[in-house]
Amino acid sequence: MIDTRVETFLTLCRVMNYRRTAELLHMTQPAVTQHIHFLEARYGCKLFRYDHRRLVMTKEAELLKRCAENVLYQEKKLKAELNRRGGLQLSVGATKTIGEYVIGPHVAAFLADPENRISVSVENTEALLDSLSGGRIDFALVEGNFDRSRYSSRLYRQEPFVGLCAAGHPFANRTVPLDRLWSNTLLLREEGSGTRNILRQLLHANSHTLGEFARICTVSSFGLMTALLEQNAGITFAYRAVGAANPALAEFRVEGWEVTRAFHYVYLDTPSSEYAVKAFDAWKNSGLCPVPGLSEDTDSGTAGC
Repeated sequence: MIDTRVETFLTLCRVMNYRRTAELLHMTQPAVTQHIHFLEARYGCKLFRYDHRRLVMTKEAELLKRCAENVLYQEKKLKAELNRRGGLQLSVGATKTIGEYVIGPHVAAFLADPENRISVSVENTEALLDSLSGGRIDFALVEGNFDRSRYSSRLYRQEPFVGLCAAGHPFANRTVPLDRLWSNTLLLREEGSGTRNILRQLLHANSHTLGEFARICTVSSFGLMTALLEQNAGITFAYRAVGAANPALAEFRVEGWEVTRAFHYVYLDTPSSEYAVKAFDAWKNSGLCPVPGLSEDTDSGTAGC
Protein backbone atom coordinates (compact mmCIF):
# COMPACT_ATOMS: atom_id res chain seq x y z
CA MET A 1 0.00 0.00 0.00
CA ILE A 2 1.23 3.49 -0.76
CA ASP A 3 3.00 5.28 2.12
CA THR A 4 1.03 8.19 3.62
CA ARG A 5 4.17 10.31 3.29
CA VAL A 6 4.08 9.76 -0.46
CA GLU A 7 0.44 10.93 -0.48
CA THR A 8 1.59 14.06 1.38
CA PHE A 9 4.30 14.56 -1.24
CA LEU A 10 1.84 14.22 -4.13
CA THR A 11 -0.56 16.68 -2.53
CA LEU A 12 2.26 19.20 -2.06
CA CYS A 13 3.25 18.70 -5.72
CA ARG A 14 -0.32 19.52 -6.72
CA VAL A 15 -0.87 22.66 -4.61
CA MET A 16 2.77 23.78 -4.09
CA ASN A 17 2.02 25.22 -0.67
CA TYR A 18 2.83 23.66 2.71
CA ARG A 19 -0.02 25.36 4.57
CA ARG A 20 -2.61 24.39 1.94
CA THR A 21 -1.30 20.80 1.91
CA ALA A 22 -1.71 20.60 5.69
CA GLU A 23 -5.28 21.89 5.44
CA LEU A 24 -6.23 19.42 2.71
CA LEU A 25 -4.79 16.45 4.59
CA HIS A 26 -5.98 17.60 8.04
CA MET A 27 -2.41 17.71 9.32
CA THR A 28 -0.21 20.30 10.94
CA GLN A 29 2.25 22.15 8.74
CA PRO A 30 5.25 20.79 10.70
CA ALA A 31 3.95 17.25 10.04
CA VAL A 32 3.93 17.95 6.30
CA THR A 33 7.50 19.22 6.55
CA GLN A 34 8.52 16.06 8.44
CA HIS A 35 7.02 13.85 5.75
CA ILE A 36 8.97 15.66 3.03
CA HIS A 37 12.21 15.53 5.04
CA PHE A 38 11.70 11.80 5.57
CA LEU A 39 11.39 11.23 1.81
CA GLU A 40 14.41 13.43 1.11
CA ALA A 41 16.44 11.37 3.59
CA ARG A 42 15.16 8.07 2.15
CA TYR A 43 16.01 8.96 -1.45
CA GLY A 44 19.07 11.09 -0.70
CA CYS A 45 18.01 14.16 -2.63
CA LYS A 46 16.33 17.53 -2.27
CA LEU A 47 12.72 17.51 -3.46
CA PHE A 48 11.71 21.17 -3.17
CA ARG A 49 13.46 24.51 -3.11
CA TYR A 50 12.48 28.15 -3.01
CA ASP A 51 13.06 30.51 -5.92
CA HIS A 52 12.40 34.10 -4.80
CA ARG A 53 9.94 32.84 -2.15
CA ARG A 54 8.19 30.62 -4.70
CA LEU A 55 8.19 26.87 -4.00
CA VAL A 56 9.46 24.82 -6.94
CA MET A 57 10.04 21.11 -7.51
CA THR A 58 13.50 19.74 -8.23
CA LYS A 59 14.11 17.39 -11.15
CA GLU A 60 14.34 14.56 -8.60
CA ALA A 61 10.87 15.48 -7.31
CA GLU A 62 9.52 15.38 -10.86
CA LEU A 63 10.82 11.82 -11.23
CA LEU A 64 9.49 10.72 -7.85
CA LYS A 65 6.11 12.30 -8.62
CA ARG A 66 5.83 10.37 -11.88
CA CYS A 67 6.69 7.06 -10.22
CA ALA A 68 4.41 7.73 -7.25
CA GLU A 69 1.47 8.57 -9.52
CA ASN A 70 1.94 5.26 -11.29
CA VAL A 71 2.01 3.36 -7.99
CA LEU A 72 -1.08 5.20 -6.74
CA TYR A 73 -2.96 4.35 -9.92
CA GLN A 74 -1.91 0.70 -9.68
CA GLU A 75 -3.18 0.55 -6.10
CA LYS A 76 -6.56 2.01 -7.10
CA LYS A 77 -6.87 -0.52 -9.90
CA LEU A 78 -5.97 -3.34 -7.51
CA LYS A 79 -8.76 -2.30 -5.14
CA ALA A 80 -11.19 -2.11 -8.05
CA GLU A 81 -10.17 -5.56 -9.30
CA LEU A 82 -10.57 -7.10 -5.87
CA ASN A 83 -14.14 -5.78 -5.72
CA ARG A 84 -15.05 -6.49 -9.35
CA ARG A 85 -17.74 -9.10 -9.92
CA GLY A 86 -17.65 -9.35 -13.69
CA GLY A 87 -17.09 -7.41 -16.87
CA LEU A 88 -14.82 -4.40 -17.19
CA GLN A 89 -15.09 -1.13 -15.33
CA LEU A 90 -13.36 1.87 -16.92
CA SER A 91 -13.10 5.58 -16.23
CA VAL A 92 -11.95 7.47 -19.31
CA GLY A 93 -11.57 11.04 -20.50
CA ALA A 94 -11.91 12.60 -23.94
CA THR A 95 -11.35 16.02 -25.44
CA LYS A 96 -14.36 17.85 -26.82
CA THR A 97 -14.32 16.74 -30.47
CA ILE A 98 -13.62 13.11 -29.58
CA GLY A 99 -16.11 13.00 -26.72
CA GLU A 100 -18.98 14.62 -28.60
CA TYR A 101 -18.50 13.30 -32.14
CA VAL A 102 -16.19 10.28 -32.25
CA ILE A 103 -16.40 7.75 -29.42
CA GLY A 104 -20.19 7.35 -29.11
CA PRO A 105 -20.35 4.16 -31.25
CA HIS A 106 -17.26 2.80 -29.50
CA VAL A 107 -18.75 3.33 -26.02
CA ALA A 108 -22.03 1.79 -27.20
CA ALA A 109 -20.14 -1.28 -28.43
CA PHE A 110 -18.37 -1.57 -25.08
CA LEU A 111 -21.73 -1.37 -23.27
CA ALA A 112 -23.12 -4.16 -25.46
CA ASP A 113 -21.73 -6.44 -22.75
CA PRO A 114 -24.24 -5.95 -19.90
CA GLU A 115 -21.52 -6.48 -17.29
CA ASN A 116 -19.26 -3.70 -18.58
CA ARG A 117 -19.36 -0.28 -16.93
CA ILE A 118 -17.81 3.00 -18.06
CA SER A 119 -17.72 6.66 -17.07
CA VAL A 120 -16.63 9.29 -19.62
CA SER A 121 -15.45 12.81 -18.80
CA VAL A 122 -15.26 15.38 -21.61
CA GLU A 123 -12.70 18.06 -20.75
CA ASN A 124 -9.84 20.01 -22.28
CA THR A 125 -6.46 18.32 -22.61
CA GLU A 126 -4.93 20.02 -19.56
CA ALA A 127 -7.76 18.91 -17.27
CA LEU A 128 -7.64 15.36 -18.63
CA LEU A 129 -3.90 15.04 -18.09
CA ASP A 130 -4.34 16.30 -14.53
CA SER A 131 -6.99 13.61 -13.95
CA LEU A 132 -4.70 11.03 -15.52
CA SER A 133 -1.77 11.97 -13.28
CA GLY A 134 -4.05 11.87 -10.25
CA GLY A 135 -5.24 8.35 -11.08
CA ARG A 136 -8.85 9.48 -11.55
CA ILE A 137 -9.12 8.10 -15.09
CA ASP A 138 -7.62 5.04 -16.76
CA PHE A 139 -6.68 6.86 -19.96
CA ALA A 140 -7.49 9.94 -22.00
CA LEU A 141 -8.37 10.28 -25.67
CA VAL A 142 -6.85 13.55 -26.86
CA GLU A 143 -6.57 15.45 -30.13
CA GLY A 144 -3.92 17.91 -28.99
CA ASN A 145 -0.32 17.95 -27.85
CA PHE A 146 0.89 16.22 -24.70
CA ASP A 147 4.20 15.47 -22.99
CA ARG A 148 5.37 12.25 -24.62
CA SER A 149 8.23 11.94 -22.14
CA ARG A 150 5.74 11.74 -19.27
CA TYR A 151 2.92 9.64 -20.74
CA SER A 152 2.62 6.56 -22.90
CA SER A 153 0.46 6.80 -26.01
CA ARG A 154 -1.16 4.76 -28.74
CA LEU A 155 -2.88 5.86 -31.94
CA TYR A 156 -6.68 5.88 -31.80
CA ARG A 157 -7.38 7.14 -35.33
CA GLN A 158 -6.40 9.72 -37.91
CA GLU A 159 -8.90 12.49 -38.68
CA PRO A 160 -8.95 15.02 -41.56
CA PHE A 161 -9.18 18.72 -40.67
CA VAL A 162 -11.62 20.34 -43.10
CA GLY A 163 -13.76 23.38 -43.76
CA LEU A 164 -17.44 23.12 -42.81
CA CYS A 165 -20.37 25.18 -44.05
CA ALA A 166 -24.10 24.92 -44.69
CA ALA A 167 -25.13 22.47 -47.41
CA GLY A 168 -26.45 25.44 -49.42
CA HIS A 169 -23.30 27.55 -49.07
CA PRO A 170 -21.35 28.33 -52.30
CA PHE A 171 -18.32 26.50 -50.83
CA ALA A 172 -20.23 23.24 -50.23
CA ASN A 173 -18.32 20.20 -51.55
CA ARG A 174 -15.86 22.39 -53.43
CA THR A 175 -12.18 23.26 -53.28
CA VAL A 176 -11.77 27.02 -53.07
CA PRO A 177 -8.81 29.44 -53.32
CA LEU A 178 -7.53 30.82 -50.03
CA ASP A 179 -8.44 34.40 -50.93
CA ARG A 180 -12.12 33.47 -51.19
CA LEU A 181 -12.26 32.90 -47.43
CA TRP A 182 -11.87 36.50 -46.27
CA SER A 183 -15.37 37.74 -47.14
CA ASN A 184 -16.96 35.14 -44.84
CA THR A 185 -17.88 35.20 -41.16
CA LEU A 186 -15.58 32.74 -39.40
CA LEU A 187 -17.10 30.72 -36.55
CA LEU A 188 -14.19 29.85 -34.32
CA ARG A 189 -13.57 27.94 -31.08
CA GLU A 190 -12.24 29.82 -28.06
CA GLU A 191 -8.62 30.87 -27.58
CA GLY A 192 -6.44 27.88 -26.68
CA SER A 193 -8.59 25.31 -28.48
CA GLY A 194 -6.82 22.83 -30.73
CA THR A 195 -8.83 23.59 -33.86
CA ARG A 196 -8.22 27.34 -33.51
CA ASN A 197 -4.48 26.73 -33.17
CA ILE A 198 -4.39 24.48 -36.25
CA LEU A 199 -6.16 27.11 -38.36
CA ARG A 200 -3.84 29.83 -37.09
CA GLN A 201 -0.80 27.71 -38.02
CA LEU A 202 -2.17 27.02 -41.50
CA LEU A 203 -2.79 30.70 -42.13
CA HIS A 204 0.63 31.66 -40.77
CA ALA A 205 2.30 29.15 -43.11
CA ASN A 206 0.65 31.03 -45.98
CA SER A 207 1.53 34.51 -44.62
CA HIS A 208 -2.04 35.28 -43.50
CA THR A 209 -3.81 35.86 -40.16
CA LEU A 210 -7.23 35.34 -38.64
CA GLY A 211 -7.74 39.09 -38.74
CA GLU A 212 -8.26 38.98 -42.50
CA PHE A 213 -11.72 37.43 -42.18
CA ALA A 214 -14.59 39.86 -42.52
CA ARG A 215 -15.84 38.88 -39.06
CA ILE A 216 -14.96 36.36 -36.36
CA CYS A 217 -17.55 34.91 -34.01
CA THR A 218 -16.07 32.94 -31.09
CA VAL A 219 -18.21 29.96 -30.04
CA SER A 220 -17.11 27.51 -27.36
CA SER A 221 -20.09 25.15 -27.83
CA PHE A 222 -20.10 22.73 -30.75
CA GLY A 223 -23.88 22.51 -30.49
CA LEU A 224 -24.30 26.24 -31.05
CA MET A 225 -21.62 26.27 -33.71
CA THR A 226 -23.32 23.57 -35.80
CA ALA A 227 -26.68 25.35 -35.38
CA LEU A 228 -25.13 28.55 -36.73
CA LEU A 229 -23.54 26.64 -39.60
CA GLU A 230 -26.91 25.10 -40.48
CA GLN A 231 -28.39 28.63 -40.65
CA ASN A 232 -25.59 29.67 -43.03
CA ALA A 233 -24.34 32.21 -40.48
CA GLY A 234 -20.70 31.52 -41.28
CA ILE A 235 -18.04 28.90 -41.99
CA THR A 236 -15.65 27.06 -39.72
CA PHE A 237 -12.72 24.66 -39.73
CA ALA A 238 -12.91 21.50 -37.66
CA TYR A 239 -12.34 17.77 -37.70
CA ARG A 240 -14.45 15.89 -40.23
CA ALA A 241 -16.30 14.03 -37.46
CA VAL A 242 -18.02 17.25 -36.36
CA GLY A 243 -20.09 17.43 -39.55
CA ALA A 244 -20.02 13.84 -40.78
CA ALA A 245 -23.45 12.83 -39.48
CA ASN A 246 -25.22 16.13 -40.21
CA PRO A 247 -26.88 16.30 -43.65
CA ALA A 248 -27.42 20.05 -43.23
CA LEU A 249 -23.65 20.58 -43.34
CA ALA A 250 -21.09 20.13 -46.10
CA GLU A 251 -17.32 20.02 -46.30
CA PHE A 252 -15.11 22.26 -48.36
CA ARG A 253 -11.38 22.35 -48.91
CA VAL A 254 -8.86 25.11 -49.40
CA GLU A 255 -6.42 24.81 -52.31
CA GLY A 256 -3.11 23.41 -51.06
CA TRP A 257 -4.44 22.38 -47.66
CA GLU A 258 -4.41 18.65 -46.92
CA VAL A 259 -4.39 18.34 -43.15
CA THR A 260 -4.81 15.23 -41.00
CA ARG A 261 -4.24 14.99 -37.27
CA ALA A 262 -3.93 12.00 -34.95
CA PHE A 263 -6.20 11.21 -32.02
CA HIS A 264 -4.32 9.32 -29.30
CA TYR A 265 -4.89 7.22 -26.26
CA VAL A 266 -2.73 8.80 -23.54
CA TYR A 267 -2.06 6.83 -20.36
CA LEU A 268 0.35 6.24 -17.51
CA ASP A 269 3.20 3.82 -18.07
CA THR A 270 1.74 0.99 -15.99
CA PRO A 271 0.51 -2.53 -16.85
CA SER A 272 -3.00 -1.67 -15.62
CA SER A 273 -3.19 1.43 -17.83
CA GLU A 274 -2.01 -0.45 -20.89
CA TYR A 275 -4.50 -3.24 -20.17
CA ALA A 276 -7.35 -0.71 -19.92
CA VAL A 277 -6.42 0.81 -23.28
CA LYS A 278 -6.14 -2.56 -25.00
CA ALA A 279 -9.39 -3.81 -23.49
CA PHE A 280 -11.34 -0.74 -24.63
CA ASP A 281 -9.66 -0.70 -28.04
CA ALA A 282 -10.68 -4.33 -28.63
CA TRP A 283 -14.32 -3.21 -28.67
CA LYS A 284 -13.53 -0.67 -31.39
CA ASN A 285 -12.04 -3.47 -33.45
CA SER A 286 -14.83 -5.93 -32.70
CA GLY A 287 -16.94 -5.01 -35.71
CA LEU A 288 -19.70 -3.70 -33.45
CA CYS A 289 -18.36 -0.16 -33.70
CA PRO A 290 -18.42 1.22 -37.28
CA VAL A 291 -16.05 4.17 -37.56
CA PRO A 292 -16.31 5.70 -41.07
CA GLY A 293 -13.18 6.42 -43.03
CA LEU A 294 -10.79 4.09 -41.23
CA SER A 295 -8.74 1.49 -43.05
CA GLU A 296 -7.59 -1.86 -41.79
CA ASP A 297 -4.01 -0.56 -41.50
CA THR A 298 -2.47 -0.52 -38.05
CA ASP A 299 -0.27 2.02 -36.36
CA SER A 300 1.26 1.58 -32.90
CA GLY A 301 -0.82 -1.56 -32.51
CA THR A 302 -4.20 0.06 -33.20
CA ALA A 303 -6.34 -0.96 -36.16
CA GLY A 304 -9.41 0.58 -37.72
CA CYS A 305 -12.70 -1.24 -37.37
